[in-house]
Amino acid sequence: MTVSRTLVLSVDRDDDIGWKAKIESPVLGREACLSAATRLALADPEDSDLNAIFQAVKIYDELIAKGEEAVVAVVAGNHLHMIEGDRRIAASLEQVTRETHPTSCILVSDGAEDEYVIPIIQSRLPVSSIRRVIVNQMPNLEGTYYILKKFLDDPKISRMVFVPLGLAMLLYASAFLLGYPGTATIIVVGVIGLYMLYKGFGFDEILHGIIDALRVSLSRGRFSFITYTITILLGVIGLTMGFLTVLKYYAADGSFGVLLYLMTFIYGAIVWFIVAGLVTSVGIIIDVYLNERERLGKVIVFPFFVTAVGLILYGASVYILSVSGVSEFSLQLSAAGRYIMYSTILGLASAVAGVIIQYVINKKMAEREKQRIIEVI
Repeated sequence: MTVSRTLVLSVDRDDDIGWKAKIESPVLGREACLSAATRLALADPEDSDLNAIFQAVKIYDELIAKGEEAVVAVVAGNHLHMIEGDRRIAASLEQVTRETHPTSCILVSDGAEDEYVIPIIQSRLPVSSIRRVIVNQMPNLEGTYYILKKFLDDPKISRMVFVPLGLAMLLYASAFLLGYPGTATIIVVGVIGLYMLYKGFGFDEILHGIIDALRVSLSRGRFSFITYTITILLGVIGLTMGFLTVLKYYAADGSFGVLLYLMTFIYGAIVWFIVAGLVTSVGIIIDVYLNERERLGKVIVFPFFVTAVGLILYGASVYILSVSGVSEFSLQLSAAGRYIMYSTILGLASAVAGVIIQYVINKKMAEREKQRIIEVI
């Protein structure tokens, strides 16, 4: 008969216990959790996570007093990188469940951000209850100011708020001093808009992923470090060429819409982006072939798909710019029609070739693995 055991879990998604109190996650057991809360309180008495930990211990004590089987634990993520933090929480939760064998979970958090990990927890065991701990504050102006001050003192929050505002103000002042007061407002709005898109579309996580990939490839002596570096340089060149192309056609015709700006940027930058994607793909394929050959079938399609997408986007940009009658654009409509037709056909052919090659390689890998198993037997 399976024993019913409840896991009382406190989640510290931004890893304050590790960042401030230098405590490794997961923390398992009543005494260990109390020790972690005490160390966090000594490091930062105003941190709300310590209240969540004490609340988890309180719920644990109540369950034990009722005669129920229970265990209490604290898991933490990452202070700066949410994706890596959620992966760490998943790994820590896997360790806790493997050691304690709970049948259900009571989640204790200090805010809505920690509750984003509920799907991660539910993928491993049922969540029977959620308890959010709210710390009481003095509802006066001085208390509100103090809370905001402490909030902005967090390095993660300050980088998100002060850096874009500081950059926007600096650009505004520079444009104003150079005699372009009207352009200054456009620059400020543009910088803030780009930053919001950068955060909103998760480009910051992509950038962190690229940096992590560079660090890993360098530390392991992988060939992909060279190709990643070349890809970054090609990407910068592509962005520059795209913006220069936009400025070129904007100077000739200032009545562009958003779609034409996008197509003009793609027209100027896509060749460089294709080359960058191919260089990265080659580096990944070489590394996988040398170190993880069983994954070769998963990455062999990268250059084919990069080429396919690039060709289709290039043909579409040429055709739309030609149809829209953009001045200074050299191609006629009939030639642009041939461009999009040929580029689409070549793109589809590249994608099909990649899928076929992937199928052949996967088949050979499966046969090789089957042969290896037979030889072992």
